[in-house]
Amino acid sequence: MPYANPDAPKGGRLTFGILGTFDSLNPMIVKGLAVQQIRGYVIESLLTRGQNEAFTLYGLLAESVETDDNRSYVTFRLNPKARFSDGRPVLAEDVLFSWALLRDKGRPNHRLYYAKVAKAEAPDPRTVRFTFTDANDRELPLILGLMPVLAKHAIDPATFEDTSLAPPIGSGPYQVSEVKAGTRVILTRSPDYWGRDLPANRGLWNFDEVRLDYYREVNGAFEAFKRGLYDFRVEHEPLRWHEGYDFPAARRGEVIRTEIRTGLPQPSEYLVFNTRRPLFADIRVREALTLLFDFEWINRNYFFGLYTRVGGFFAGSELSAYRRPADEREQALLKPYPPALQPAIVDGSWRLPVTDGSGRDRDTLGAALKLLSDAGYDLEGTTLRNRKSKAAFGFELLVTTRDQERIALAFARDARRAGIAVSVRVVDAVQFDQRKLAYDFDMIQNRWDQSLSPGNEQNFYWSSAAADTNGTRNYMGAKEPAIDAMIAAMLEARTHPDLVSAVRALDRLLMSGFYAIPLYNVEKQWIARWNRIQQPQTNALSGYLPETWWQRPTASGP
Repeated sequence: MPYANPDAPKGGRLTFGILGTFDSLNPMIVKGLAVQQIRGYVIESLLTRGQNEAFTLYGLLAESVETDDNRSYVTFRLNPKARFSDGRPVLAEDVLFSWALLRDKGRPNHRLYYAKVAKAEAPDPRTVRFTFTDANDRELPLILGLMPVLAKHAIDPATFEDTSLAPPIGSGPYQVSEVKAGTRVILTRSPDYWGRDLPANRGLWNFDEVRLDYYREVNGAFEAFKRGLYDFRVEHEPLRWHEGYDFPAARRGEVIRTEIRTGLPQPSEYLVFNTRRPLFADIRVREALTLLFDFEWINRNYFFGLYTRVGGFFAGSELSAYRRPADEREQALLKPYPPALQPAIVDGSWRLPVTDGSGRDRDTLGAALKLLSDAGYDLEGTTLRNRKSKAAFGFELLVTTRDQERIALAFARDARRAGIAVSVRVVDAVQFDQRKLAYDFDMIQNRWDQSLSPGNEQNFYWSSAAADTNGTRNYMGAKEPAIDAMIAAMLEARTHPDLVSAVRALDRLLMSGFYAIPLYNVEKQWIARWNRIQQPQTNALSGYLPETWWQRPTASGP
């Protein structure tokens, strides 16, 4: 791959510093907090991503793939060299077992995707064929190609949905060699890894050991990094990036900071309304609260002007509909759904509110109060009340980090000017994740990372089916037939222009629903690493990839 160094030396250790905790080594189920690196490092799929190409996969466990023009089926031929870590061959029965198990007991996205398979069969021990009858989903061959392949002989389906710290048997380049519950997992490179010479793996998986260390608190994690207790960190806090790296090792050049501009849609942060709550069921309320968020004040005072702000969910890419008028293809897709659309968003004239940056902008406050009045709320003294019930307007904003708390408190200050009481509640990462997965919140801060190849995951993010299924990422509870229709159009697209139009139409509907308040867009990845860790000169389109890094050789070896 162009973003890998095929001559990278093998050996050494890479240590991650991960915020949070874990109680499971199974990332394929809803229950528990799992170690996500099990996927990729320990458990492989039939195909692997090309990180420089939006819609391209390469052979991994599968040595060949076959489909037709309509993509009504896909056939995978397994590599005869493929082995699990216990030496057993990877066979078609393992693939069929994995598909059925994840369809019935896996995470909601697995259940959603794999249920579209009408028939699954194994013509011979190394061939598996999936047939899609009337699925109208051209992404399904790729989705099945990325399915994690589990060892049938090592899994009891009856206990699969239970959390477990038992090391799983996989076919990947690493095995779990040590587990300290909630604190540490150590992965050791398999000396007999079957796929080490595959072209797609050249220059990858270079460390003999990968150590995953968990930290409960963000500032403690940063102090550990400064002491060299882990090797790299992805920075998300502008103040820390701007001022926090002036410590001795950084001044000596032992810590290297890199800013990477990826080719993907910019990651974007939002304050998400839970529309399952009656308070947020009225779109006018959600739009009013969007008006009250003072981005200009926060960006200047908290973020050193490092952030931008874009409406929509595909910022900085051709997929974004923000400030773009709908083309003819979009208009045809959206024509049956006028009630779900804001005309200004369709014609591209809508803009996010821009304040004077004082924290006391009167124009946006007046516009917000007008919307709230239309929704049945009046300002009585310094309290906003429901016109009929006289109940005070207030809600809880759930956060888990100090950075989130700071934004939440600033927003609470903005809302207070409209008579709205926002209670900011700080919980630990474990409770935050549990409540988020169960939709037990009024409002949270969340980030959706998008790719240039959006597909079935959009159902997991926004569809009506996902709204009432615990564990999806439809945190706002969107249940809009027009959104479902745009996702279907996207999955049926046969050309790139058709895909772009369908995604932009989806983006317009999400903006029109005011399901979340856009906070800011991250234009670059901020990566800090100790110089004992080296990386290729060329980054992938998707940005940093630890699996391509290696340890700097010393005189006595890695």
